[in-house]
Amino acid sequence: MNLNHLHYFATLAKEEHYTKAAQKLSITQPSLSNAISLIEKELGTYLFEKKGRNVVLTKYGRVFLEYVEKTLETLDQGVKKTKLLTSATSGIIDLGYIYTFGAKDMPLLIAKFLEENKENNFKFTLSDGNTLNIIEGLKNEDYDIGFCSKIEDEDEIDFTKIKEEELVLITPKNHPLSKYKEIDLIKTIDYEYVAFKKGSGLRPFIDKMFKDINKKQKIAYEVEKDECLAGLVEGNFGVGIIPNISILTHLDVNIIKIKNPKYNRNIYMAKVKNRCLSPAAQEFSKFILKNADEKNKSVQMKL
Repeated sequence: MNLNHLHYFATLAKEEHYTKAAQKLSITQPSLSNAISLIEKELGTYLFEKKGRNVVLTKYGRVFLEYVEKTLETLDQGVKKTKLLTSATSGIIDLGYIYTFGAKDMPLLIAKFLEENKENNFKFTLSDGNTLNIIEGLKNEDYDIGFCSKIEDEDEIDFTKIKEEELVLITPKNHPLSKYKEIDLIKTIDYEYVAFKKGSGLRPFIDKMFKDINKKQKIAYEVEKDECLAGLVEGNFGVGIIPNISILTHLDVNIIKIKNPKYNRNIYMAKVKNRCLSPAAQEFSKFILKNADEKNKSVQMKL
């Protein structure tokens, strides 16, 4: 029994006539008869019985038809959904991104992409998380494309740099370090830090900054999200190193440039190597690259 046989059976059940059903299916009547015989042999029962020049379903045929129709309907829905998702003019794009990228950049990018593709029916699912979450989601096919930090020695993922963010020191107001406009990181080592958790893509990056000056952070609190770190600093729980994101201007904190060691955090578009993306996801990937302007080996999104 195969899929064609199920179509033949359902058509004969509707037409109740071998010749008419064969014509509708564009096959010969012997081919149709043979297919029905194979189904009946496999099921061990008759599905049709003669009624004059026609055939009608037996009670067992009526039971089988109910499931065949459900199966064919489900399959048809699956075919339609798959075609919709993989169409060049429609489809759902699954994105995962780190918290800072979702606050401002992601909404602007999606809005611009949809504006440039008004004639198409593209939709998005959006999920935020830390870099490790994003990488895991890409590998599990939860996301088509991710936006995150780069993980070294991650052989399955292709990383393309799309944005650079300056890392700054933030302090509470009236903090002893608040007098500085620029600061050497070594001047901060006596103060408690609010730091990112080790699962964050930024944590090893910031740890390296301290390693460069042969010192360690005095970590009092660990958080996952940038806004949580900034909020705790505002609440006088410590100082912190964070990308210079827009939310900082709305908080009661001091933003201080780090002059030594000077680091910028890079954000990358991440995709699983050699995985076929849907046409919709491919279009969005091309759009991201088109809106990235490479200057002096650093890439900034043009929004």
